[in-house]
Amino acid sequence: QVQLVESGGGLVQTGGSLRLSCAASGRTFSSHVWGWFRQAPGKEREFVASIRSSGTEYYADSAKGRFTISRDNAKNMVYLQMNSLKPEDTAVYYCAVGRLIISSSRSNEYDYWGQGPQVTVSS
Repeated sequence: QVQLVESGGGLVQTGGSLRLSCAASGRTFSSHVWGWFRQAPGKEREFVASIRSSGTEYYADSAKGRFTISRDNAKNMVYLQMNSLKPEDTAVYYCAVGRLIISSSRSNEYDYWGQGPQVTVSS
């Protein structure tokens, strides 16, 4: 049974940093695409960042220059380093993983999802 367990969410002030981690169990995902999405209250889930098995990274415009996605295939984990956080970054953040992904910004292409820790940025 595949499980994605996230950690690292919490409350931070504007301008602060947080690092989200997502650990996978049940199978290895070294050849898969990892992604991070987020969902704010009353809004649809949106793409944040993704990283392919080649290491190629993609970011939403809102995340460029502030967030960094990385992966550790040996540990079967993905990370999201978030710097210069803003109140509009407040959301539930989800990690996701999939194999046959054409467009990594599309949530319906991912196979497995984490539970989503809350990130709150106070002004």
